[in-house]
Amino acid sequence: MDIFRRISEYRAENDRLAWSGTFKDYVALLKENPAPAMTAHARVYEMIKSYGVEETGGLKRYKFFEQEIFGLDRAIEKLVEEYFHSSARRLDVRKRILLLMGPVSGGKSTLVTLLKKGLEQFSRTEEGAVYAIQGCPMHEEPLHLIPFELRPEVEKLLNVRIEGNLCPSCQMRLKTEYGGNIEEVLVERVLISEENRVGIGTFSPSDPKSQDIADLTGSIDFSTITEFGSESDPRAYRFDGELNKANRGLMEFQEMLKCDEKFLWNLLSLTQEGNFKAGRFALISADEMILAHTNETEYKSFIANKKNEALQSRMIVMHVPYNLKVSEEEKIYSKLIAQSDMRHIHIAPHALRAAAIFSILTRLKETKKQGMDLVKKMRMYDGEEVEGYKEADLKEMQNEYLEEGMSGVDPRYVINRISSALIKQDLQCINALDVLRALKEGLDQHPSITKEERERYLNFISVARKEYDDLAKKEIQKAFVYSYEESARTLFENYLDNIEAYCNWAKIKDPLTGEELEPDERLMRSIEEQIGISENAKKAFREEILIRISSYSRKGKKFNHTSHDRLREAIEKKLFTDLKDVVKITTSTKTPDESQLKRINEVTKRLLDEHAYCPVCSNELLRYVGSLLNR
Repeated sequence: MDIFRRISEYRAENDRLAWSGTFKDYVALLKENPAPAMTAHARVYEMIKSYGVEETGGLKRYKFFEQEIFGLDRAIEKLVEEYFHSSARRLDVRKRILLLMGPVSGGKSTLVTLLKKGLEQFSRTEEGAVYAIQGCPMHEEPLHLIPFELRPEVEKLLNVRIEGNLCPSCQMRLKTEYGGNIEEVLVERVLISEENRVGIGTFSPSDPKSQDIADLTGSIDFSTITEFGSESDPRAYRFDGELNKANRGLMEFQEMLKCDEKFLWNLLSLTQEGNFKAGRFALISADEMILAHTNETEYKSFIANKKNEALQSRMIVMHVPYNLKVSEEEKIYSKLIAQSDMRHIHIAPHALRAAAIFSILTRLKETKKQGMDLVKKMRMYDGEEVEGYKEADLKEMQNEYLEEGMSGVDPRYVINRISSALIKQDLQCINALDVLRALKEGLDQHPSITKEERERYLNFISVARKEYDDLAKKEIQKAFVYSYEESARTLFENYLDNIEAYCNWAKIKDPLTGEELEPDERLMRSIEEQIGISENAKKAFREEILIRISSYSRKGKKFNHTSHDRLREAIEKKLFTDLKDVVKITTSTKTPDESQLKRINEVTKRLLDEHAYCPVCSNELLRYVGSLLNR
């Protein structure tokens, strides 16, 4: 890639996006497309929607969040539908501060950063174009130039809504520079940019004694007072506070509830009336979404103080819990490791999964549902089927505790411990056992874990180890079964012959003697029991297989032992059980003979080629499973 060619293309793109004209031109543009006059809240919602929305199982998934936020589909759907969508439709919700509340390292800051970046990109598209009065320090909506008396007619003509009035700076310029001729006022297209302080503001609390309210609302420029003669002259005022610069976009309040009260008072009229007080001016209009975030402890302290009732009533609190899906938690760790300089160290398959299992178990709450333990609950949350439980049970559990996911081990702790395992010298690869060991060692150093929690967490590390043991055995099982492909095929064909005879009340012929025999119930059950098919369910399972065979036949496809996931698993498990002694001897022998060595090489090759192992972790896996089978 030619770097300078790409820079040149980027510069050309910026030039192409540039637009300037008079207010008259802008009105003509709105006649064609009223979208640029949308509110800040509508702009955020349209930006999210522009990336696409999928609906699966009654749950809406917004693709905008998928690259950075994992496992929070339900929380995000609630956030988008109950706040962004409602406020975009000008419902009263837009007159509230959106407060994201959740545990540390739960994704609140990531979510806000994502929205800011998304707005920047959206303003570069035709759908998200933003136009402002040229030279306005607050980049305000040009329609504010329309006198209040004429607005109802203009709104009808352009199919827009006009809210707010001109800032003090534009009021003065309209008189002094344009002689009151609003049609001649220059308008330009602006690109939302946090770096250039256009449409995005960020306020972070610091020492209340040294922090000035001017950080929010701007300040008097004392160097120009002698020139303009008055503190109420807009030319003697810097409209450079965060609330000024966030106009037309998004205002982020970091750790909002740690702010001094005087900084929060400005938000009362801004949220309800869409304006705020600055300097010696009348109220200044601002169209911006106010987004704040805080942790649960700060929030509880805030609502306990009666003095905060007015502000509290102007807030919509959205819970941002920890992710509760193992597969999504793995993605979080993969993303964080990919951002580091440790990508040269290989991470064995299931290493991050073992860590994710531990994390999720610490966040789940025991259910009252009979026979459901935390491991089964964890599997159901991750989309796996658990025998005896239905989707209705899953929904019931998800609604059982509102605070589920608001406590437990945070991703930062886990990634810190994985980092400590990665950083060891002369390391080529780390596996699940290395990661679990690092997690266990770190519990003693964790400052906020009580003695009781430590005992629980140690138990969860043991559970994660058992889950990994099962995964490791399955991995070797698959690799060995492939080495006995012909045996798997024979077993599969034999099973099909027997279930066909069983379902048709027929007999089968012995391939050697030609003698007619009853279907081999023992063989069929030995395979079906591998995947938990009960005596009562066997007939339905066998009929389902025959229906699938018939369906394949109609489509001209061949049905084999890999065509049905559960049957494939059953065949593999049955074959592995029959071969267990062979596997045990092959994986644990220190001096393999020629046939064993050939088998080991075949299994290792499959682990490397198809299961993402490296030579180091594949050998470790073989040794480890050998020790498990010999216990």
